[in-house]
Amino acid sequence: MPYWQDFFHQLDLKAVLDLISQVAAALICIIIHECAHGLAADRLGDHTAREHGRLSWNPLRHIDPFGLLVMLTAGVGWAKPVPVDARNFRNPKRGMAITALAGPISNFILAFLMMVLARIMYDHPMVQTTLIWNIFLYLLNLVVHIAVLSLGLGIFNLIPIPPLDGSKVLFSFLPDKAYFTLLRYERYIMLALFALVFFGLLDAPLDFCISHAMRFLCDITGFPGVLIGF
Repeated sequence: MPYWQDFFHQLDLKAVLDLISQVAAALICIIIHECAHGLAADRLGDHTAREHGRLSWNPLRHIDPFGLLVMLTAGVGWAKPVPVDARNFRNPKRGMAITALAGPISNFILAFLMMVLARIMYDHPMVQTTLIWNIFLYLLNLVVHIAVLSLGLGIFNLIPIPPLDGSKVLFSFLPDKAYFTLLRYERYIMLALFALVFFGLLDAPLDFCISHAMRFLCDITGFPGVLIGF
């Protein structure tokens, strides 16, 4: 048997499809999240993201390799930060806070829309043939996975530790002196975040939040959460 035929014969097709599904879901969530940041800043008067080509559907413009790896393995992560120049906002702190919030909010909206789509698919399954049924199940799994991952990305980024979005929101309530002091040490503070992620100290609280958020989405969309473990 030729090498390439032997390779594909031994290949675990389900594992490959699962990996493709995970990567596709992660890229969709990342693109939506980062474009939301850029669009919010753009509407508030800062066109830096547009000038740097970050208002793009090209995932390569948004991917942070380590953040993507964490997302694929832990279900939460981050992308390459959208460039923002707060000096272009009428109110720099408020502008930064709104721009930061746009990312997680876009993820929550995406998760809701995906669960609405999952409910529609559940109510109108395609069962003409075994092949179509398998494709249908794969797409339904992808839609649900996007919802879960999008929730995870949104919730994780609300943690008030630099460089996550929650820190920009929290900092906006601080006096100017404290605000700019914290921004100056942002790179050092975020080392604490990497330590928390590396040692898995955020796993339990994040799992708790994501599980309850998914149950809430299942309740309001009518999708049977028991089918996906929620």
